[in-house]
Amino acid sequence: MQSAKNFLDLEKTDLEAWCQDQGLPKFRAKQLYQWQSKGLDDFSALANLPLDLRTKLSETFWPGLPKIRQVQRSKLSESQKYLFAYPDGETIEAVLMFHHYGMSACLSSQIGCRMACRFCASTGLALKRNLSRGDLLGQFLALEDHAGQAISNLDLMGIGEPLDNYTEVLAFIRRLLAPDFRNFSVRRISLSTCGLIDKIYALAAEGLGLTLAISLHAPDQALREAIMPVAKNNPLPDLLEAADFYFEQTGRRVSYEYALFAGINDSLDQAKALAKLLTGRKCHVNLIPANAVEHSPFQATTPAQVQAFAKMLERQGINATVRRSLGQDIDAACGQLRRRNLLAGPAGK
Repeated sequence: MQSAKNFLDLEKTDLEAWCQDQGLPKFRAKQLYQWQSKGLDDFSALANLPLDLRTKLSETFWPGLPKIRQVQRSKLSESQKYLFAYPDGETIEAVLMFHHYGMSACLSSQIGCRMACRFCASTGLALKRNLSRGDLLGQFLALEDHAGQAISNLDLMGIGEPLDNYTEVLAFIRRLLAPDFRNFSVRRISLSTCGLIDKIYALAAEGLGLTLAISLHAPDQALREAIMPVAKNNPLPDLLEAADFYFEQTGRRVSYEYALFAGINDSLDQAKALAKLLTGRKCHVNLIPANAVEHSPFQATTPAQVQAFAKMLERQGINATVRRSLGQDIDAACGQLRRRNLLAGPAGK
């Protein structure tokens, strides 16, 4: 079990308070804050700090970068999936995708998930715990360290529901955005939610203006409830109203994610129903050719049907694109690598 506190969980004010408690000058807190932004897995590497301080840090804190347990490199696309392990023995996934404009990362926000979407690889593994702001930052920095380059775009759409871990996710984002930390652009951050209405309103009030992506996956309330239990307490009409409010408050167009599953939500009539639902809204539909999950009844729609669905939306005046499939040869579905690792037991670790 993890005993030492995560060094990356400490905010600037926490570092200042800790240094004061240790009788250290104020500039030491600034040095530690700067080191946080770079990432480290061993306090002994902090060359501009005295030995006794490095020793004290080692005795008090865990540096915060999770260990890489496995890396899968796609032969079909420029993407890599990581299985990270934390000191408490829990694992999560993160993904790097390499594009002409830079390197984007997809991070997990929870260890497991309690949303129970029927098509998700994490369903059945339960929620173990939320990731702290330091855990999230550790993923980010570990990916940069392994790739040897800076992350240019960030997606919070890995394992877990980001808005179900609202406080820590927002603290992580604000740390990245801080001018004296990473000065990351909010325009390059996307957060994906299955539709927690109260948290969408809260996010709109934050004044951040990051890109909001809503996992819709159905054109009506009945089907959405059947495949996404979260819809029962977050009705579709109210969800769309919250999304409209987010756009009004931030000026950022909402993206609706729609994973296509054969015989479930991919008919042309359902495309027309989706178009009717979204007509008049400032939004974009991101169609996702679903990745097959082992032992799941949800099967991928054929490429031809994906294109037919997209064309029907366009004919109805809805802005839609088909997401480029990445990593289909490396457990592409979120949670699939972690699920395979957990189900394999000790021999698979």
